Amino acid sequence: MVSHKRRQRVDAFCDIDLYPVTCERLSAGRSNLDVLEGLIAGGARVVQLRDKEASPGYLYRMAVVFREMTTRAGMLLIINDYADIALAVDADGVHLGQDDMPPEAVRDFAPDLIIGVSTHSPEQALAAQAAGADYINIGPIFPTGTKEVSAKILGPDAVSDIGGRVDIPFTVMGGIKESNMDEVLKRGARRLAVVTAVTEAEDIAEATKRMREKIHNW
Repeated sequence: MVSHKRRQRVDAFCDIDLYPVTCERLSAGRSNLDVLEGLIAGGARVVQLRDKEASPGYLYRMAVVFREMTTRAGMLLIINDYADIALAVDADGVHLGQDDMPPEAVRDFAPDLIIGVSTHSPEQALAAQAAGADYINIGPIFPTGTKEVSAKILGPDAVSDIGGRVDIPFTVMGGIKESNMDEVLKRGARRLAVVTAVTEAEDIAEATKRMREKIHNW
C-alpha cells in the first residue's frame, strides 16, 4: 500500500515541468547553492541534487541546505544515488542508476520516498516500473557532455517509443536545450530533465522561466 506521504509526493511530481539537475563543475563558476537560488527565482518545482565528484559527507551537508531552501520554496528535492542521504535530510525522493540498489530494495527501508530510475531501453523502463519505481528517466536523448554515458544515444523517438509503454510518469534527459526541446515535446515529453541548459545559462532564473513556459505552451 502506498503511504499518504509518498502519494502526496508523487502527486506533486506529476505536476512538474522542468526537472533541473545540479552539476557544480558545469555551472559557469557558480556553486550549487547559486544555481538553486536561480531555479527558485525561475519557479522550478523540483531539483535533483547530483554531484558525482563530491564525498558522501559533503553531499550530505549540501543536501541539508538544499532541503531547507526547497522546503521554503515549496519545491521537491530528489537526491541522486544516495537513498541514505535522502532519508537523513527528509528529501522527497531518490534517483537511482542502473548500477545502484534496485528500487524494490530501497522501497523496503524507504517507503515514503519517491523513487526514480534511469533507463536506456524499453526493457529497462518496464523492469523499473515492475520493480516499483514511481517514475523513470529516459535517455540519453541527444549527445551530452555532462557525464560519461555508456548507453547509446536514443534519439527523440525514444520519448514516444519508451514513454508510451509505461504507466508511470517519465522524464527525458540528455543534451536537451532550449533549441531542441521541441523535438521531445512534440513526441509527448512533458517533464524535461536538464543540466547545463540552466546551470550554464547567463541568467538561470530567466532560462528556467523560458523553458517552463515553452513546456506549458504545449
